[in-house]
Amino acid sequence: MFTKGFELTLWLSFIGIIGSIIVGLIVSLLQYFKVPVLHQIASVYVEISRNTPLLIQLFFLYYAFPVIGIKFGAELCGIIGLVFLGGSYMAEGFTGGFNGVSKGQLESGKAIGLSRWQLARYIVFPQGFSLSVPAMAANVIFLIKETSIFTVIAIPELTNTALDLIGLYYRSNEYLFVLVIGYAIILIPLSIILTLLEKRVRYGSFGN
Repeated sequence: MFTKGFELTLWLSFIGIIGSIIVGLIVSLLQYFKVPVLHQIASVYVEISRNTPLLIQLFFLYYAFPVIGIKFGAELCGIIGLVFLGGSYMAEGFTGGFNGVSKGQLESGKAIGLSRWQLARYIVFPQGFSLSVPAMAANVIFLIKETSIFTVIAIPELTNTALDLIGLYYRSNEYLFVLVIGYAIILIPLSIILTLLEKRVRYGSFGN
């Protein structure tokens, strides 16, 4: 059961993180270039997402939507909730990186006739993405830990599996210990890899 929960946690985390990065990039670019109408919509999304707990978002998706005839499976609700929450955090991280790009480079790009899309592709995105790696790494760790909330909609990930086994066999210490080990196996190596990636990107960008 723990093996299945471990695999499901990894899978949901992977899909949720990829979706969050894609949504975050789109939202951040809309805000950075102040695209009419879409810029305001993106800002509202970020404010709503960042200021409501994932628990409430999952309850809304899983219990409120069926009332109006929209039904999602538990795992799909978990992914949507994780992407909805993670997208806003990723967007803020990317926005910080994009804002770190020199204004002089943007002016130079405009001077040689680059379109808004070309500015984003050749100037803003490459440099801003490298600057936002630390924030993105922190958000990746954060989102993986947030999968523990999925237990409220009965997704059999690690936390839910541990709680089920405790309810069946009343061996709290053993199963909680295995739960901690499970998350440590995921998070500690990932944290080391992301730290090394951050150092490598920083050295490549700034030489220190």
